[in-house]
Amino acid sequence: MAERKLFLGPRLRRLRRELGVNQSSMAAELGISPSYLNHLERNQRPVTAGVLLRLARAYDVDLKSFAADGGEGTGLEDLSEIFADPMFGDIAIPRYELLDVADNAPSVADAISRLYASLVDRRQAPPGAEPDEEKRLVTPENWVRDHIQAQRNYFGYIEEAAETLAGALGEPVFLFAALRKRLKEAFGIETRIVPPETLEATSQHYDYHRKRLMLSALLRSESRTFAVAYQLALFEFSALLAKMLDAAAPPDQPTRRLLHMSLANYAAGAIMMPYADFLRAAETHRYDIDRLCGEFGASVEQVAHRLTTLGRSGARGIPFFMLRVDAAGNISKRFAGESFPFSRFGGTCPRWNLHAAFRTPSQVVTQIVETPDGQRFFTISRAVERAVRLDPRENSQLAIGLGCDVRYAPKIVYSGGLDLAEPYVTPIGPACSICPRIRCPQRASAPAGRTLTVNEMQKTISPYPFRGG
Repeated sequence: MAERKLFLGPRLRRLRRELGVNQSSMAAELGISPSYLNHLERNQRPVTAGVLLRLARAYDVDLKSFAADGGEGTGLEDLSEIFADPMFGDIAIPRYELLDVADNAPSVADAISRLYASLVDRRQAPPGAEPDEEKRLVTPENWVRDHIQAQRNYFGYIEEAAETLAGALGEPVFLFAALRKRLKEAFGIETRIVPPETLEATSQHYDYHRKRLMLSALLRSESRTFAVAYQLALFEFSALLAKMLDAAAPPDQPTRRLLHMSLANYAAGAIMMPYADFLRAAETHRYDIDRLCGEFGASVEQVAHRLTTLGRSGARGIPFFMLRVDAAGNISKRFAGESFPFSRFGGTCPRWNLHAAFRTPSQVVTQIVETPDGQRFFTISRAVERAVRLDPRENSQLAIGLGCDVRYAPKIVYSGGLDLAEPYVTPIGPACSICPRIRCPQRASAPAGRTLTVNEMQKTISPYPFRGG
């Protein structure tokens, strides 16, 4: 190590992020200044033997693996092979620039590799073959969402394991303490509530080196419980989750990791709200969300998500679908116990009053909607706060939308007072770009492939009139 300078900035930065500490905290533990640590992470200074030894003492780092060349991801040799392609023949990228990308911008290197792999696949396609639209659109998020939907958002093996574990943990009202104790006694993991500055932009972090689960002090009680349940699920159900991942066969490592996280999240909800007990309470209280929150110590969002998972054979609940939307209309969650009546890639219909929930925080907004194929759904919308708000000045609200076929509405407490025999029905559609409804006053764009029928001598209700059929 003394014979050559070690520039390990990206690895040092990755280690710090895995530990969940900021630069000031790590610098203090290493006995160096934050500015010097910043220079190390930016490869503006070499990592000295003294700093390596302090890293080993402070974080139990394996120096041999930490300081070794290479590692996961796209390296210099991979980039060299890519840019040796004849298509780059007139650029003559020097080796030191490729080394700079591989060492200092590993995510960019991985993205280049992925794009090139896609190009190679296209080159190998038979002449005249049309590009596979589904393959081009399959991101890890889409793949995982499709896999979960293919299971109807129900995973029986997880449910059984979670019920057994929940029975051993005791009453839900004391669940956080029981989960914390289980983590400590069974796996030697200590749970700590830490200042949000320690975790930077994360709400929870597991320190592998110190066997310590750190939770942001900004997390509310139900989110802390969920966080500990999630971490326990990763260890308690590790063999089960690994078997399920192997059976699912995700196409790549990022997708596998996202599915792993999704299944562990599912398990956390199942631990907090065991299937049989939760279904019994839901039916007893006619799916009253506040009652369920109080009984299981869960948040509105956690309960809403759990309601979409009640698909056990012989003991099914109402097959709800769920969306989570921010004020700008971005959809960050989609789950469904059966069919989902909205666009897969587009946003929500402006005529669905999901966004009206932002104007009435903590109040439930109901609506009966009808899709273009004639299906009717009873929907429930409610605004909630994010689990963590780092800046008190920013808008932290999200809207949660739940819905089910209208035939289930009489079983739901929120349908009280509505005329279900001859209800007022709001016609809705998918994203405007694919919605076939002609007379819509809130249309934002014409459907793709439709011919506009603009007449300068008249103005229609819809700003984009077009021909039907």
